[in-house]
Amino acid sequence: MKQLVLLGMIILITSCNKFLEEEPSGSLSLTHYYKTREQVSAAVNGTYDGLATPFVVNIGVAVSPVYSLEYITGYSRRPRPSGFEDDQFLRLDRLDNANSKLQAWWNATYYPVENCNSVIENVSVTLVVDELTKQRYLGEAHFLRAWYYFQAVRLFGDIPLKLTTTKDINDVKIRRSPKEAVYEQIVKDLTAAENAGLSWTDQSGHVSLGAVKSLLAKVYITMAGYPLQKGMPYYRMAYDKAMEVIDSHQFSLFEQYSDLRNPAVQNTREHIFMLQRHPTVAVSNIHWAYLPYPGQPVSIQPAYGGAMAPAPAFYNSYAADDGRKQEKAFFYTKYPRYGNPAETIFFSEPYIFKFWDEEAEKTGRSGANFPLIRYADVLLLCAEAKSMIDGGTTSDAAAIDAYYSVRHRAFPAAPKPATLTTDDILKERYWELCFEFQTWYDMLRTRKAFDVAHGSMINLVGYKAPNHLRSFEETDFQFPLPLAEVQKNPDLAL
Repeated sequence: MKQLVLLGMIILITSCNKFLEEEPSGSLSLTHYYKTREQVSAAVNGTYDGLATPFVVNIGVAVSPVYSLEYITGYSRRPRPSGFEDDQFLRLDRLDNANSKLQAWWNATYYPVENCNSVIENVSVTLVVDELTKQRYLGEAHFLRAWYYFQAVRLFGDIPLKLTTTKDINDVKIRRSPKEAVYEQIVKDLTAAENAGLSWTDQSGHVSLGAVKSLLAKVYITMAGYPLQKGMPYYRMAYDKAMEVIDSHQFSLFEQYSDLRNPAVQNTREHIFMLQRHPTVAVSNIHWAYLPYPGQPVSIQPAYGGAMAPAPAFYNSYAADDGRKQEKAFFYTKYPRYGNPAETIFFSEPYIFKFWDEEAEKTGRSGANFPLIRYADVLLLCAEAKSMIDGGTTSDAAAIDAYYSVRHRAFPAAPKPATLTTDDILKERYWELCFEFQTWYDMLRTRKAFDVAHGSMINLVGYKAPNHLRSFEETDFQFPLPLAEVQKNPDLAL
C-alpha cells in the first residue's frame, strides 16, 4: 500500500493564528521529532491534515473526490461537463478499480493513520509535556484514527487495520481485517478519546468531548444497521450516547440557517466538529465549486463552479413552505450580478447556497470551515435510534423533542407530533444534511433510499435515483479496492 512504504512520518502543517493554533513548519523525520513541546504540538496538529484530503487532493475546480459521495446517491447533478471517472458515480456506472477517486479516498485514510499511529506511539512516552496535555493529545489522535478508519470501512469494507508505525519494508504487505474487527478498534479508539480529559467544546477547532461522543453515536447506529446488523443493543448505545450530547446542554441549533455559514460562529453551538480552513494557508474550494456554471458572474471568479447542484427531483421534494427551500437558505435561483448588484441574474435551475462564503465572493479566496459533525445530525440520530428501539414508531418525549428541534426550524408553525416513524426521521435527514457528504453513509447503513418522486422511503436495492441510469444493486454498496494498491500488495486480494 502506498501509504505503508513511509519509513518516517510526514507531517503536513498548514496553519496560522486561529487555525489549530500552530505556526507553519516543514517536514522532519522521527529522528529529530518529539524533542520539544512545539514539535509534539505540531505532530498532533499534523494528524488533522487527512480531514482535508478528500476536499482538496486533486488539481482544479470541481474534481475533488469528496463530491463522489454525493454523486453516487443520485440526488445531485453536475452542471460542469464531467469525465468518465465522475460519470461512474453520477450515472451509477460500474466503478472501475483504477478510478482515481478510489485511490484518493484510500490515501485519505492511510496517510493520516500513519501520522496518528506515530503520535500515539511517541506521545505516550514523551516527557516534554505534562500529563494532562499528553492525555489530551492522545485523545485527539485516537479520535482522528477512529475517524479515518470509520470513513474507510464504510466505503471499502474489509480493510487493513494497522495500529503501529511503519518501521521497515516488512511492515508494508498486510492483509485486510474483517470489517467487524475494524469497527471494534474504532470503538476502542473513541473510548480512549472519551476518557482523555477533553473539554466538551473547543472553539479552536480541535477535537472536543462533544465530537467524540457524537461520533460514537454515529458509529453505534452504523453498527446496528448494515452491514454488521448488530441490532437493538447498538441502537440503544447510539441513543444513549446521543442523549449524553443533548443532556450536556453544550450545543444548540442556530436560529437562522444563515448562521451555518457565518464565520463569526464557526466551531460553536451547532458546529460540533469542522474542517478548519483559512483563506491563505488552507483554502476551501467549496464556495467556488458550487457556483453556477458556466460563467455566471455572481462572485469575483465566475469562471469556476459547476461541481454539484441539486437534482431537480430532490429540490422539488421539499415542501414549498420548508424554510430550507426558501431563497438563500440551502439553495438559490437568482443572485445580484457581481459588480452591478442592481441587476439580478436568474438561473435556469437551483444551485446550492448552503455554504456560500460572502468574503470569498469579494476577495476570491475562501477560508470558510466546513461542517463535519453538526448538532442537527446528532438530534436526528437520537430520534432515529429510539424509533428503531421502539419498533419503528416512537412516542418517546426525548426523541420527539430532538426531531422537532430540527423540524421546527424548517416549519416554525408546525405542531409537535405525538409519534414519529423511522421513515419520518430518515426523510428529515435527507433534507437537513443534504450535500454535507452524509447521505451516502445513511443509505449504506439503512439500505433505504428516499424516493423523492413519491415522498417515501423504500428499499435501496432496486431504487433508480433521479440522476442514475440504472437501479441500485448489492454490488454498489462497497467500493472496490484501488487497483494500484492491490498491484503493490497482492495480499489485499486475499
